[in-house]
Amino acid sequence: MPMLDIDGTSLYYTVKGNGIPIVFIHPPVLTGSNFKYQVEGLSQNFKVITFDIRGHGRSQYSDIPIIYSLIVEDIKHLLDHLNIQKAVICGYSTGGSVALEYLLNASDRALGGIVISGMSEVKDRELKQKISLAISLANNKAVPLLALAISHGNSNSLKLFNTLFNEALTGDSINIEQYFRYSLHYNCTNQLKNIPLPVLLVYGKKDKQFHYYAKLLHENLPYNELQVIDYAKHQIPTKSANDLNQLITHFIETTMNEVTGEY
Repeated sequence: MPMLDIDGTSLYYTVKGNGIPIVFIHPPVLTGSNFKYQVEGLSQNFKVITFDIRGHGRSQYSDIPIIYSLIVEDIKHLLDHLNIQKAVICGYSTGGSVALEYLLNASDRALGGIVISGMSEVKDRELKQKISLAISLANNKAVPLLALAISHGNSNSLKLFNTLFNEALTGDSINIEQYFRYSLHYNCTNQLKNIPLPVLLVYGKKDKQFHYYAKLLHENLPYNELQVIDYAKHQIPTKSANDLNQLITHFIETTMNEVTGEY
């Protein structure tokens, strides 16, 4: 089981394939296994990297609170460990906010970004209520309930559900709560104009709650491409995997074709 020690904390990660590196960032409760179909599909042409954020899945509990800057530093340590100077940084849902934080503060270690069903801030009441409920459940040691609901929502088969659920159960309630809580108050909208790299935005046509965030990012990121997948909801990596993989492949092969020679 590949583990990276970062100042005494063990981080679980996976690497598959060769070519331009893509690092995938998962939201709270879930693990890198949420990108199972990206690992399988994209590794034929790219180097696909997943990891479990501290206190999630197979990664160790963190004494340091889970905030986005910590996750960014962990990704940089992981890239150093793999002898990778730059990678495409891809985040799903709350992980999309982490990807934006990375692009803002470590653009010299990125080739570009991909935000899937993500946001630069939490603005609407419904999403605030959902995150607040998750914080409350994590505080009350109800990670099994969170794991059940979130794993079920992101699964398209019983096999995948069992994987996501069993890994989510091992998450630490304190670190999960910290990740949720930080997301509730995070806001980088006014800084989006400072991201100098190309960003692919992917949203589901049926994920109407997040259309506001898609528009917000599309209007404020200097270099971006917005793609909306018909019939897709929020859980794009698992439930619209083929469409997502095609969009990612096209984005990398066209928008960033000038860097393909490096890998």
